[in-house]
Amino acid sequence: MAADRRFKIFTAADGFGQALKDAVVAHLRAHPAVAEVVDLGVDKYYAAAAAVARHVSSPDSAPDDAHEIRGVVVCGTGAGVCIFANKYPRVYATHCASPADAVNTRSINACNVLALSGSATPPDAAAAIVDAWLATPFRAPCPASGDAPWPEDIQRFFDTAPDEMAAIPEAAEGAPDSSCAICCLRSGMEFEPVGIMPGGEMRIVRESPTSAYVRFKAGSVEPAHHHTFGHDLVVIKGKKKVWNLTKKESYDLVDGDFLFTPAGDVHRVKYFEDTEFFIRWDGHWDIFLDEDLDTAHNAIDAELAAASK
Repeated sequence: MAADRRFKIFTAADGFGQALKDAVVAHLRAHPAVAEVVDLGVDKYYAAAAAVARHVSSPDSAPDDAHEIRGVVVCGTGAGVCIFANKYPRVYATHCASPADAVNTRSINACNVLALSGSATPPDAAAAIVDAWLATPFRAPCPASGDAPWPEDIQRFFDTAPDEMAAIPEAAEGAPDSSCAICCLRSGMEFEPVGIMPGGEMRIVRESPTSAYVRFKAGSVEPAHHHTFGHDLVVIKGKKKVWNLTKKESYDLVDGDFLFTPAGDVHRVKYFEDTEFFIRWDGHWDIFLDEDLDTAHNAIDAELAAASK
């Protein structure tokens, strides 16, 4: 085996990420730096992420010291697999939408699990992201450093960061819900009320492409509205129903479900349980109401009453 083949990579995806995962696997198997690719197949996004993360987390996965264990996980948005991969100690998963993202997270975070969006990232773009991720060592010059070497104070930070990062799960052991990825993600978040939709709160997580963590109380309603952008979402927990009035379709969504709504489609939503979800879109946030709240409540009540007969 060639000396420069130094990576052993585990991969998995959900159904929305399967096609991209298969393309990435083929690319990795032809990559000169990759010694072995273990394709763990397709499962629910949280199970696929966990299957990969267990191998990356385990000190027993590497056949010898010459191989570095990495993981690639793919779902519709890249957000869900990233959340659940990061439940595991010594796993540093990042969703990357560009090669610059991959270079930054390798340089700064020592990212060892790459999360990709099957709905937003085409295979050629994914190949470029993977190549950048494999080629970039920890603390390398990157866009965040102005593509220059990090200054001495940051280098001193990097000297201790890996050991301190690895110790965090041990230090937090026994704390309530400390190992829960959702609890860790939400901890410290400041949510802002969605003023035009009582019971809703959201927190922007990243910009362009933009993603947000959103939560609604049981009984809340989103009046019919539309956006200038298409958006996809993953339900983390809860139960909601979405009526796409443009397509005259409806969708019942629970934990782990994914939905894409095209730009301009008018849709109305009812929350049956306290619900939390990730939403991702291209561009800046906007919303245009197509009805008032009372009209939405009346329409939903009528729809549910008719369905129960």
